[in-house]
Amino acid sequence: MYQIRTFNKISSLGLDQLPKERYKILEDCSNPDGIILRSHKLQNSDVPESVLAIARAGAGVNNVPVAEMTKLGIPVFNTPGANANAVKELVLAGLLLSARHICEAWQYTTKLEGDSDEFHQAVESGKKQFKGFELPGRTLGVIGLGAIGVRVANAALALGMRVIGFDPAITVKRAWELSADVEQASNLDALLQESDFISMHVPLLDATQALINEKRIKQFKTGCVLLNFARGEIVDEQAIVAALKAKQIGAYVCDFPSPSLQDQENVISLPHLGASTVEAEDNCAVMAAQQLREYLEHGQISNSVNFPEIHLPRQGVARICIANANVPNMVGQVSTILGQANLNIVEMLNRSRQDIAYTLIDVDKDVPDNVVQHIQNIKGILATRVIT
Repeated sequence: MYQIRTFNKISSLGLDQLPKERYKILEDCSNPDGIILRSHKLQNSDVPESVLAIARAGAGVNNVPVAEMTKLGIPVFNTPGANANAVKELVLAGLLLSARHICEAWQYTTKLEGDSDEFHQAVESGKKQFKGFELPGRTLGVIGLGAIGVRVANAALALGMRVIGFDPAITVKRAWELSADVEQASNLDALLQESDFISMHVPLLDATQALINEKRIKQFKTGCVLLNFARGEIVDEQAIVAALKAKQIGAYVCDFPSPSLQDQENVISLPHLGASTVEAEDNCAVMAAQQLREYLEHGQISNSVNFPEIHLPRQGVARICIANANVPNMVGQVSTILGQANLNIVEMLNRSRQDIAYTLIDVDKDVPDNVVQHIQNIKGILATRVIT
């Protein structure tokens, strides 16, 4: 029976994907086979030697020590696209909140006092300061055209906006989903210079840390609205605050409150609501659990952030799953050991991703423990296991 440790509250709809006769779900466990988590910041100490895989019920994995897990031969899964609609809807809400000054107007209304005549007089006299503008004809620049960015771009077109996008690493799948009416920016600066609104949809990486900084803000159109529902660290907050005070930026709408943004004029910060819908939490949990189950039971990999994608229908009596450094002659050394043990390879598939490779080998007999140990002793082998 597989033991799965959960951090945070995981949707029961997702955990139901793991059959009770094969899986035990535990909130505290000293030797789990797998981990499912949401926002918990995973430390190396949270990952005992028994762990085979980690599934994050969400897109970002900056709360998981991915590099360390890779060295141990542990795949880390995420759930791209599972919360895409929820985030898209919040971005659209952000567009409307900023364009119509809805938050400021609501705050004004909550402080009104007086009898009926005084109250309504204050309503009429005060509304002038909240005069906004409509979205059709305005330009939205979308930085990052993954599952969320594509949905935001297509939805903005439906609202009558002009949309330009920038993503030098867009996948074929997302390109097919993107409306042909979305214009392609030749580079990031060109997008910044043309946009009335800018919406960020990139992961937090070394290359995207403070992607929007003082230098890039100088490229903005005066009064541009910046929306950030990706990660707080992809913008330089001090530069944002300075630009707001200088009226270079019209508003900053984000999902990441912080002390430096508190009480700043023209800032709308929400308490990380992007994926906080019942549907998104269910979708993320279901996808995470299904991917974890496929790996534990069959060794197959989908949506891993550190391992290659690999799918191979089960054949033979046993399946050997091997993670190793992506160097020459690894498969040859493994094949030699299997041949010496009189194990015939029924089917095999090898895939690589940057510095790591992963191989599935189906053989015609049970695999003795000493064979597994011989494979594990090969220099560069990170992890070996057998599924029967």
